[in-house]
Amino acid sequence: MTYGLIGGTGLGLVLGGPLGALLGALAGHVLDRLLLAPAPKPAAFSVALIALSAKMAKADGVVVPAEVKAFQEVFDIPPEDFDAVSRLYNLAKADVAGFDAYARQVAQMFADDRETREDLMDALFHVAKADHALHERELVFLEEVGRILGFTGTAYARIEARHVRRADDPYAVLDLAPDASDAEVKQRWRSLVSTHHPDRIAGRGLPPAAVKLATDRVAVLNAAYGRIAELRDFR
Repeated sequence: MTYGLIGGTGLGLVLGGPLGALLGALAGHVLDRLLLAPAPKPAAFSVALIALSAKMAKADGVVVPAEVKAFQEVFDIPPEDFDAVSRLYNLAKADVAGFDAYARQVAQMFADDRETREDLMDALFHVAKADHALHERELVFLEEVGRILGFTGTAYARIEARHVRRADDPYAVLDLAPDASDAEVKQRWRSLVSTHHPDRIAGRGLPPAAVKLATDRVAVLNAAYGRIAELRDFR
C-alpha cells in the first residue's frame, strides 16, 4: 500500500466530531507515517490514542518521562514527526472537550469492531503503567473509557488483568474461572491467540502501533497459559 501525506485540516473534516475538530486545529501541520493511510478509521485510532493519552496524563496531574517514552514506544514516532505529535498531544490536553467525547466517537466509529476498541484499551494501559505504578485516578479514567467502549464486568477485568496483577491473574487474562477444565483452558487460549494474532491486526488496516500491541498481547496470553500449565502440570 502506498501512503500519502495527510494534513491536519483535511483529515479533520473527514473524521468530524471532537477528534476531527482537534486534528483540524493543527491547520497545515502534517502527520506523516503516524496516520499512515488516507482513510478515517486508521487515522481515528491514532488520533484517539494521542488524545486519550493526553487526557489520562491530565487525570493524575503528572506527566513523567517514562509515560512519554511509553507513548513513543507505542507509536514508534520518527524524529521528524515528533513535533507534530507533540502539538496534537498538547492540544488535546488543553481542549475543552472531555475525554468522554473522544471515547464516544471512537465507540461509534468502531461499533462493529470490538477488537480495535480492545487494542485502544491496551495502548492506554501501556502508557499508564509506564512509571510502574497505576495512579488511582488513572484506573478510574481507564475504567470509564472502557465502559464507554463497551467493556464492563468480566470483559474489562480481562483487559485489566493483562496489565495489573490480581488474584488468579492468569485465569483472568484468559477470562476463565480457576476451576475451568484443562480442555477449557487449552481451547480458550488457542481461541484468544488466534483472535489477537498480529497478522489479523495488520489485515484490518490499523497502524503499526496496533500491530505492536497485538504482539505484546499474545505474549501475555502465552505467559498466562504457561503459568496455568505449570501449576497443573500439563502441556
